Amino acid sequence: MEKKVIYLFCSAGMSTSLLVSKMKAQAEKYEVPVIIEAFSESLAAEKGGAADLVLLGPQIAYKLAEIQKILPGKPVEVIDSVMYGKIDGLGVLKAAVAAIKKAASQ
Repeated sequence: MEKKVIYLFCSAGMSTSLLVSKMKAQAEKYEVPVIIEAFSESLAAEKGGAADLVLLGPQIAYKLAEIQKILPGKPVEVIDSVMYGKIDGLGVLKAAVAAIKKAASQ
């Protein structure tokens, strides 16, 4: 798999930063070629176009349709709230890779 870009968006970009560091650690451990960064959802239109996958924090799940309209043709998903709450870097990374593969096959 070539290097993929995964951007996480949340209310302020802060609550996802711990999750991003856990995801990066797991990606490094399992040699998954990804770039993972977190931003405030206010930057979704500006930054989202460069991502292979856009993930939203559960606290902004209500913005899913709006962000899908801003980024047509781009896979946009909400992070599972249980994995988010546990800061499960490996679980979210696995779900993200699956979402990227699913989008590529469509």
